[in-house]
Amino acid sequence: MGPTGTAVVKWCVCWCAAAGVVGRVQLAILLGLLVPAFHGLAAAQSTLPGRSSVARSLPPERQRRLQVISQTISNEVPLVIAHRGASGYLPEHTTEATALAHALGADFIEQDVVLSQDGVAVVFHDVTLEGITDVADVFPGRGRNGRFYVFDFTLAELKQLNVSERYPSGNNLEANGRFPQKTGRFRLSTLEEHLQLIRGLNVSRGRDVGVYVEIKQPKLHREQELDPSKEVLRVLGHFDYRTAADRVFVQCFDEAEVLRLRTELECRLPLIQLLSDEPSGEDMARIAKVADGIGIRISAVIDGPSPKDPKRPLVSNVVKAAHQHAMLVHAWTLRTDSLPDYASNATTMIDWLVREAGVDGIFTDQPDVLVSWRQIARTQRRVDGPFKLLGNGASVSE
Repeated sequence: MGPTGTAVVKWCVCWCAAAGVVGRVQLAILLGLLVPAFHGLAAAQSTLPGRSSVARSLPPERQRRLQVISQTISNEVPLVIAHRGASGYLPEHTTEATALAHALGADFIEQDVVLSQDGVAVVFHDVTLEGITDVADVFPGRGRNGRFYVFDFTLAELKQLNVSERYPSGNNLEANGRFPQKTGRFRLSTLEEHLQLIRGLNVSRGRDVGVYVEIKQPKLHREQELDPSKEVLRVLGHFDYRTAADRVFVQCFDEAEVLRLRTELECRLPLIQLLSDEPSGEDMARIAKVADGIGIRISAVIDGPSPKDPKRPLVSNVVKAAHQHAMLVHAWTLRTDSLPDYASNATTMIDWLVREAGVDGIFTDQPDVLVSWRQIARTQRRVDGPFKLLGNGASVSE
């Protein structure tokens, strides 16, 4: 126990004695309880090796951003990010999937964004339409070598398309659990429509669910004289998403575009650099100068079971390295109906990602499963997070 803790204990004991609240025996008991308590507090603080010092070494502006972001998400461990909405249950990126993700308890809901021919931000994962829409039937002959690009169609035309489930259910629909393909009537929607829906649900359900926007292939868009980054920031600003204190993340795979967002476009929102593979130390240091975190493939975080102990995972260094550079780590994508061969069930996979690897958030097609894990974890042993660089984050169990 440090000097401050000792002083507090002495003050408490002396005050009680002076006030006549306790006698000698009671004082001895009180001292016996307080001293271990303060020792325990000091021990708990010491479990955050180097993280506070990392924060203190940052430039003042970055420290302020880190403080704000940490406070904004500090009660959620791990962050539950609905991947393309509740896409494990309804066709991805539809407003129906967004509404269900909200109802299932997601903290953030993802929106991938591409632009229409007339420059409208549309929520859709691919830059081409043929994979999960009936575009070839509705607009035959409009493709380029069999590919139907979103930015070759106006918003009015895109609204005529029907969106289908991406993954086939197979013959036994109940066994797979995905929404049957080519069933129902689902439309493409704009980023503005998604944000309006989430805002309305936040009001009617008394929640504060955030948005997690990905800018898709900005270079390809600019070749069509379209600028998705500018349009995304414009729409977000219209809904009052402007600062690091707002419940929003902006992500992109294009590192040059993330830099452009921060510098040329003066974006002050939390930025996430998306990565498929574990970066080198040099790459991580460079990314940390611009981004507030990384979004990385699960397989780059956990590479199967440990050869020494199959009940433990083989964890890469990526989370530790990112935290040493004061960055969040959000892993993608947890699909409970398509787990890696080495994961016997979703609980094991989540345990490994959160308790063993220490990720701060997880993208998932089934947000309710991750929410349930977190609720159960609150009654079990402590999990620090989501981002204790400042030594003031929350934990799963208090």
